[in-house]
Amino acid sequence: MPVTSFSERSVSLSAPPLGSFLSDHGLTFRLWSSHARHAAVVLYSGLEEQERRALTPVGQGIFEATFPDLTSGTQYKFEVEGQVYPDPYARWLPHGVHGPATVLESEYSFQHARPQRRPDELVIYELHIGTFTPEGTYRAAAERLPHLRDLGVTCLELLPLSSFPGRWGWGYDGVAHFAPFAPYGTPEELQAFVDQAHGYGLTVLLDMVYNHFGPDGNYLSAYSPEYFTSAHSTPWGAAPDYTNPLMRRLALDSALHWLQTYGFDGFRLDATHAIVDSSEEHLLSELAQLVHQYGSDHDSRLFLFCEDDRNLPDLVTHDGMDGVWADDFHHQVRVLLTGQRDGYYAGYQLSVTDLARCIERGWLYEGQYWLPGQHHPRGRRADALEAFNFVYCIQNHDQIGNRAWGERLQDDAGQAGFWAASVLLLFLPMTPLLFQGQEWMAQTSFQFFSDHQGELGRLVSEGRKAEFAGFEAFGQGAGGAAVPDPQDMGTFQNSKLDWSELAQDRHAQTLTLYQNLLRLRRDDPVLSQSSRQTLRAGSYGDLLWVERRHAGERRIALVNFSDQPVPLSELDPLALGRALPLLRTGEEHPTVIGGKEAVIFAAFL
Repeated sequence: MPVTSFSERSVSLSAPPLGSFLSDHGLTFRLWSSHARHAAVVLYSGLEEQERRALTPVGQGIFEATFPDLTSGTQYKFEVEGQVYPDPYARWLPHGVHGPATVLESEYSFQHARPQRRPDELVIYELHIGTFTPEGTYRAAAERLPHLRDLGVTCLELLPLSSFPGRWGWGYDGVAHFAPFAPYGTPEELQAFVDQAHGYGLTVLLDMVYNHFGPDGNYLSAYSPEYFTSAHSTPWGAAPDYTNPLMRRLALDSALHWLQTYGFDGFRLDATHAIVDSSEEHLLSELAQLVHQYGSDHDSRLFLFCEDDRNLPDLVTHDGMDGVWADDFHHQVRVLLTGQRDGYYAGYQLSVTDLARCIERGWLYEGQYWLPGQHHPRGRRADALEAFNFVYCIQNHDQIGNRAWGERLQDDAGQAGFWAASVLLLFLPMTPLLFQGQEWMAQTSFQFFSDHQGELGRLVSEGRKAEFAGFEAFGQGAGGAAVPDPQDMGTFQNSKLDWSELAQDRHAQTLTLYQNLLRLRRDDPVLSQSSRQTLRAGSYGDLLWVERRHAGERRIALVNFSDQPVPLSELDPLALGRALPLLRTGEEHPTVIGGKEAVIFAAFL
């Protein structure tokens, strides 16, 4: 069989998928290699090779065979031109990304239908399975679902589960997009977690990383270098070539796999600004069509959100995303509360007026230059977007973990500043995102941790130190040498939530604050609406005011970003008229808004 280059072939997107598949005829194996003349499946018992069976070339670089005597539980790798590799399309990798795959036939029976949620009903709770509980498993996380239901969130967003190397990590260096990370539990336990979440009325999203593959355990190039391209690169390594039909098919098939097999309700897509695709239809657009059509076919509303720093409304209006992470809000709030302007915060001023503009416009940058030395403006006007298209947060995994010590907002802004930012976040009609433990002002850090072996592990540790060598605000004043080692197991352990904190008064008070805010957001006749058209914001010095209206009623939030109290008598231009406080974070002073205090008023003219 002659070996042909990718450019000489066209591979249909309707072709059978790759990997291993059970049917009434037995177990089928299928792989693609652009250079191989011979391929085989290697069968294992545990980690020991047992047998090789040849695969048959069927054209266009595809090799396959069906074996009636093989069934569920079969363990295997593939051999390509005499070299043995794990299957990048494996559905289960119990021995890690370098080990043999195990063929599973799921017997789990889902008990609960997907919740039917409108986009404007979503309150997203971002969690990392490995640190959400001391055990770091799906089973343990499922036991905490009643807490999340009672909190008032409506949507969970799990950090990436695609198999990645090592015993722990954030998950953003995944290499096997069909196999859930084994240390968290079995595939059936993941199915049970999603099913139980649905039973509590919680929508469940999965964070997917299609912009790059991790450097350790990525065997795609060993099969076919054409999976990747040198035409452009990513900050994390070789760029996937989405003009290649089989790389494109990998992304689309994996998305369907998580929806079908595990019952997820959609995805958060990591760093979509780094997905370069010169195809006539961009991968994001095709992925959105695929996910939404799957939902429609199954009478469900599924969701796609993207992390993208370009502030482009086209991601929603053209590509079909349901929303975009809008980091301008987070950055502006943090700068105002802490005064820190290192790194990417340099593009934000100590200006409450800028925060008011961000809230009214959706994001702050609409075509301005972001940082000195930039050659391209950032962003465009977002007039066509709805409020729920913007995902706002005051904490997330990146904004905590990107700091040298993984400290949380209250460590720099104090309790009063944290409470004030929380009130503002949940008062706005934008889609709010909370990070695990935020609801009780958790003191546990979320540090950057990984478990790479050998030279790669050493390079990760040294790179982390070098990254923060010149930063003071992002660390604790000791420079890069004091930064926690990502490779140290203690860094991972330090990032686990401490649920016993809920027994302490200030954490219990914060939880009550969040429960009350989310109840207001759900039940109040004005705050339960999502229109941007009746949203107004402005400033009086260091005081931010935000007004929302509906059906003749008004709700006003006042947030004081200074440490000095502000008499209400100075706020006549707001025309508060008769004002009934619905919620306030400070002590009861009817005529004064304290320093770093937030108040929500029902105002009557």
